[in-house]
Amino acid sequence: MKPSYRRYILLGVVLMVAAVVAGAYLLLTVGDGTVREVPTEEQVLDATPVSGATASGAAPSTTARASAAATTTAPSGAKATTTTVRRTKDANGFTLVRATQLPKEAQQTLALIDKGGPYPYERDGIVFQNRERILPTQSSGYYREYTVVTPGSSDRGARRIVVGRGGERYYTADHYESFVRVETAA
Repeated sequence: MKPSYRRYILLGVVLMVAAVVAGAYLLLTVGDGTVREVPTEEQVLDATPVSGATASGAAPSTTARASAAATTTAPSGAKATTTTVRRTKDANGFTLVRATQLPKEAQQTLALIDKGGPYPYERDGIVFQNRERILPTQSSGYYREYTVVTPGSSDRGARRIVVGRGGERYYTADHYESFVRVETAA
């Protein structure tokens, strides 16, 4: 191999490594440059809800109730406490949450759905296709989707409420990658 080609190959390798490092940095940092932390289940409701279902739509084998322990950080000299939070799962493995546990914008969208509109976005009420197959499989047209306003977003953002014909309601904060099920009022 000619020495001039070695220089280009070395340069290419260096650029690829730099691209990988930059990509990892972008994936693992937030806007202010701080490294992301693994969210607690409490934070999940505000940012990225999780579903109990797998991408194939099958529910994992779980018990009807799941526990998550959260440790609070105490000031120096004070004793740290541990709180256990009970999370209920539905028959399909989705975490059940109360509407009051959702962001206020999601609560406003739920209120609009209950009233039958008017909706702020033209695409509110369109058929949700369930292409990701995370929600339980139903016939075409069974689910409808509604936008949850995302503060600071210049478009519809990633948050949605998906409503099934049977009255079930799901919330996603990450554009259908995961869902929690919103409990219906008894």
